[in-house]
Amino acid sequence: MISRRNFLKSGSAAALLTGAGVPAVRAAMPPHLWNGSDLGTGPFVKDRLDQGPFTIEQDQGWRNIGSTTASDKPVRNFGLGLTAYTWEEGGPAIPVRQGKIPLEKAVETLASLPFVDVLYIRCDWRDVQSAPGRLNLNPVWKLTFEAAKQYNLRVGFRVQLSSPNFQPRQLALPDFLLDKVPLVKIGKRRGETNETKTGDWDYVEPRYDHPAFKSAFRELNDLLAAEYNDHPLVEFMDMMMYGFWGEGHTNNLPNPFPDYLTAEKTMLEMTRYQIDTWTRVPLAINTQPDISSTGNYACLDMAVRAGCWLRSDSILFIEEPIQIEHLSSRPPWLAAVMEQGRFREYDINDIPLDEAGINLKEKSMLHCVDMGANYWALWTEGENLRTYYEKYPAGFDTLQRRLGYRVRPSWIWQRKRYGTSEVILAIANDGVAGVPGILRVYIESEDGRFSMGGGLDAGHPHGGRLRQCNFILPPGMEGKKMKLRAEIETKGVRRPVQWACAQPLNPDGSFPIQLNTFDDPGWRKGI
Repeated sequence: MISRRNFLKSGSAAALLTGAGVPAVRAAMPPHLWNGSDLGTGPFVKDRLDQGPFTIEQDQGWRNIGSTTASDKPVRNFGLGLTAYTWEEGGPAIPVRQGKIPLEKAVETLASLPFVDVLYIRCDWRDVQSAPGRLNLNPVWKLTFEAAKQYNLRVGFRVQLSSPNFQPRQLALPDFLLDKVPLVKIGKRRGETNETKTGDWDYVEPRYDHPAFKSAFRELNDLLAAEYNDHPLVEFMDMMMYGFWGEGHTNNLPNPFPDYLTAEKTMLEMTRYQIDTWTRVPLAINTQPDISSTGNYACLDMAVRAGCWLRSDSILFIEEPIQIEHLSSRPPWLAAVMEQGRFREYDINDIPLDEAGINLKEKSMLHCVDMGANYWALWTEGENLRTYYEKYPAGFDTLQRRLGYRVRPSWIWQRKRYGTSEVILAIANDGVAGVPGILRVYIESEDGRFSMGGGLDAGHPHGGRLRQCNFILPPGMEGKKMKLRAEIETKGVRRPVQWACAQPLNPDGSFPIQLNTFDDPGWRKGI
């Protein structure tokens, strides 16, 4: 079977490649710095909270009525976490492939690990559809969703339109398309071997621009969206892109298109269809440079402006500088999904140490903190992950404390204003990433009969920063016990957010506060 990362590293990552015999055509969307670029304003906030400034001239007195400090414990919120793979491009966990344990056991082992937040499926098109007009999902889908529900996890997935892993024995396409869609031989790669160890065969890619492929691709999205677009456990879907593993490349082999313009037009159409179809589930697009000259930069620009998250399928060892620039300079309302395939088995006997004594798997995962990521991949080997964590807990513990966003009401003020009480919050984000969507904040009575809330600007508070907001309460609320609650909204879907503070929370995850009465001493006015 092909070693995915050796396959990548052996190619020339700098060459812009086109179809066989076709000269290079300048891309319509050249790479450019995202730092300082206008990439849109983020999702619109319909009920935007006032976010200041809140000046001392506005009120008739103020008090600080509460504060919090950062928690060092993990929080299991939508939009961040450690991701265990129940199925990857080579299949399930190695013991399952070897017939040593059933698939059910492998999925259960992963889901039961205390540091796992998301279960992830990456499979071929043939693993979800075997005939036109309906889905025929591999059993791993049912097992994954059942385990996610049991252990309070979420699910992400990718369906690969192409993969070199099982060529030449089988393609990623379902069999019913093989006699309808032209397949193009794109070249050989010496040194690679397939399952029968014969090696040196012609890799093939489908003609993505062929009407039969495009029609089937639209149907695939429609069928999957009908099942999962509104599913409460789905965290994100990786966008289906061109080439090997759906990553937007065919390494150093040419693409199957007749020319660049056809390639870019086709891939933009596929990108747009996915954006239009998946109206509730966040899509993540790979940041792969356009080494295969199929319009990746144009697709990436379209996707980012449409609010799609970003993804990279390697870190530290393979990414080019432009990928790191894009990921680290992305708009703050977009999440970044990261993995690194080297030492994917988490075998503690097979991971070398660097000159500082840090193992190379930990070294790569900690770069997620450097570029403000939201997710890190744990791959398939559950027992190895358990053993790895026992020996090397620092990496996972660090990511659980810092990955993604970690919000809390850092300062809480009550002011006298307009003859009633105003509550002002300074929401802190102790994570390394902005909020991947809109953070919604509510102040409510203990019995839930009164509730007031709205949204902060998209992405706020940014990683390591603060964002203020206020609530003008109706008269007569002074002296009452209240609570502060948060949600995250993406694509119109709202999910609860647990505050990441060290101070005790209510059973429902809200933070308790006590309003002062106007005749209490201690109200301040001026400096």
